[in-house]
Amino acid sequence: MTFATARTVALNGALGHLIDVQVDVSAGQAGVTMVGRGDAALREGQERLRMAVVNSGLYWPSSKRTTILLSPADLPKAGTHFDLAIGIGLLAAIEAVGEADIRHDAFIGELTLAGGLRPAVGVLPMVLAAAERGIRRVFVPEPQVREAEMVPDVEVYGVRSLGQVVAILNGEEPPESSPVVAASGTPLLTWRGEERLEEVDLADLDGLADVKYAVEVAAAGGHPIFLTGPKGAGKTSIAERIPTIMPDLTPAESLELTAIHSLAGVLDPGSGMVRRPPYSAPHHDASKASIVGGGQGRVSPGEISRAHCGVLFLDEFPLFRRDVIEALRQPLESGDITVARQEESVTLPARCLLVLAANPCPCGNWAANVGDDRCRCLTPVRRAYQQRISGPITDRIDITRRVVAAGRAQRDPFGTETSAEVQTRVAAARRRQAERYAGRSWRLNAQLPGARLKDTWPIAVEGQQAIERQCLSGRLSARGAVRVARLAWTVADLAAVRSGRDVQPGGAEVEVALRLRSSAPLDLAAARGQERAG
Repeated sequence: MTFATARTVALNGALGHLIDVQVDVSAGQAGVTMVGRGDAALREGQERLRMAVVNSGLYWPSSKRTTILLSPADLPKAGTHFDLAIGIGLLAAIEAVGEADIRHDAFIGELTLAGGLRPAVGVLPMVLAAAERGIRRVFVPEPQVREAEMVPDVEVYGVRSLGQVVAILNGEEPPESSPVVAASGTPLLTWRGEERLEEVDLADLDGLADVKYAVEVAAAGGHPIFLTGPKGAGKTSIAERIPTIMPDLTPAESLELTAIHSLAGVLDPGSGMVRRPPYSAPHHDASKASIVGGGQGRVSPGEISRAHCGVLFLDEFPLFRRDVIEALRQPLESGDITVARQEESVTLPARCLLVLAANPCPCGNWAANVGDDRCRCLTPVRRAYQQRISGPITDRIDITRRVVAAGRAQRDPFGTETSAEVQTRVAAARRRQAERYAGRSWRLNAQLPGARLKDTWPIAVEGQQAIERQCLSGRLSARGAVRVARLAWTVADLAAVRSGRDVQPGGAEVEVALRLRSSAPLDLAAARGQERAG
C-alpha cells in the first residue's frame, strides 16, 4: 500500500470541520509536498514529522516522494495539532499501521522532534465536531483526556508519544514515554482575583435596594443593565456580586462555555467542565479584538464570548474605544458575534449578561439633582463624555439604574438578603422560562424574538396599551417596546416566584419594566408583587 487516510479536525471559530489527511508515498523525486491551504505553522510540521518518526524508531521513506493532502483542500487550516494525524497517515501509507484500524479514528496533537506530543488548543470543540461526524475513537495528548471525555459516546486515548499511538493501533504494549508537558504555564502571581470574588456576597452592601432588585431582574432574564452614578457609590461592588446570584450552568450551557474556553486556550485541563457563570472585567483600554474576538492568524474568542452565559462587566464604559462600544450592537441584538475577514467569517456565541457602568462626568462628582458643586468639569466636557455612548447602544440596554451612595440610598423594607437567597429566586425564575420555552432555540426572556411576543406570548392588553402610549409620545422606539415587553415577562416571573402563584405580565409589570428602563424610582413592594409588611 502506498496511500492511506487519517482524520483530524480543523476549527473555524466554534465550527469544526473533519479533515481527511491523505498521504501518498510513491516512487519519484525524494521529498515531501504538503497541499491543502495550511498555514506556516502547519507547513513547518514536515520537519517536525520527519524527526519525530525517525527518533521514534520508525521507518521514514527518505527515498520516496511523499505527497500530503489536507482535504477539503479549499478550507484554510491553521495550527500544529495536525501533526499526529499526518504522522499516522504516513505510517499507514507505508503499512507500519493498518489503515482499516484508523477509519473511524481522529488524531489530535503536536509532535516534538523526539516523537513526543504537546497539547493542542481547542480539543473539546474538535472532539465534539468529530463525534457529530461519526468518529468513535480519538487520540489526544495525555493531559487533555479529561477535556475530551466530556463528549459522550467517544472512546478517548490519552497518549504521550507517536510511538504509543502506533503500538495501540497495532495491538502492542505501548512503550514508556516522557510525560506530556502541560500547555498552561505557572502563574507569576500568587494572588488571584477569582478567589477574592468568591468571597463577596450581596449582603455585604448596605442600602441600594432598588439597584439590587434591578440586578436580580437582569440576572433572572439575561437583560443588559447600565449602572450610572458618582464615583464610590457602589457600581463596581454591585457588578462583582452579580455572578453570586446566578445559578449553576445547565449541562448544555456548561458544555458550550467549556468548548469556548478550550478554543480560547484558557481551559485548565485538570479543572473539568466549567460549572459556574464566568465573570470578566476587561480594562477600558482593551482593543476591539480582545473584546469581540479576532487576533492574528486563527480567530480567538474575545471577552464577550469567554463570558458566554456569565457576566461581562465594562467599567468606565465611556472611556472604551469608540469601535469597541459600537461593536457591541450585534451581540446585544442577536446574542452572537461575527468576525469577518477576507477569507473567513467566524461566528461565536456571546449570550452574556452585559453590565455597563459609568460616572456622570470625567471627575465622577457631578450630581445634577443634589446641588453638588464638587464637579469641576466644564459643561461641554461633561456633555462630550456622556455622548460617547451612542443612541443605538443605549436603546439596546434593557435596564438603567442610578446608583446613589449607601448613606442616601433607598433602604430595603424587606431587609438585607444574601446572594444565596436571591440566587434561589433567580434559579426558579429561569426554570419557569425553561419550561415556557422548551424546545425553542432561546432560553431566557431577553432572547425572546419580538414576533413571538405578538403571536405566542403576548402581554395583557393594558400592558400593550401602556407601551403604545410611550411609543406614540416618542419616549420609546420600536426596539425599546420589544425590550420592555421582554422585561415585563421577567418581572412577572420573579413576582410569581415570590408569591407562589402564576403571574402573567400586564399593566403593573409593564409599569415596573418602564421604570427599570428609564431609571425612574421604583415602588419595590409593587415591583416584587408583595404587600408591605405592617
